[in-house]
Amino acid sequence: MTEAATNDATRRDETGMNRSDTVLPPRDSTLVKQAEAFLAAHSRGAALIADNQRVDLPDEVFNVLTKVVDAMAQGKAVTVAPVSQQLTTGQAAEVLGISRQTLIRLLDGNALPYERPRRHRLLRLSDVLAYKQRRHIERRLTLAEMTRQAVEDGLYDDTAEQYRDALREARKNDD
Repeated sequence: MTEAATNDATRRDETGMNRSDTVLPPRDSTLVKQAEAFLAAHSRGAALIADNQRVDLPDEVFNVLTKVVDAMAQGKAVTVAPVSQQLTTGQAAEVLGISRQTLIRLLDGNALPYERPRRHRLLRLSDVLAYKQRRHIERRLTLAEMTRQAVEDGLYDDTAEQYRDALREARKNDD
């Protein structure tokens, strides 16, 4: 095995995902800004040209490329991973922004599907992203309901101290 192949193999984790799949935007964003402007001016029909060879890009690849360039133009790092990608519990917890132990409790409560081919649990990236989206929607609905209730109760006209007093009173009444 060549040194390059060995280094590439050691950078891959147990899911087969290369750890270098997250790419930071270049320090000089000039070329990224040019690419962003070019892609924004075209909705399809892109091609790659290298070494005097041309390859037309399918619209799906063009759309992904546009999203990557847009993110990098905003100074964001980008990770590209196949949707069928399997994640360890640690990786899934990181995607969700929660602790691994919290994720384990979610798995034990059947909030997310997982597989256990051997000793460790594996989750599909698509399931993790769907859960994250559901959680986002649920939070927005909860916030909207809380806001509606606060408006209905006239709490937006109250000062912070009046609101704290009302909370204390409500807690006393619950006991």
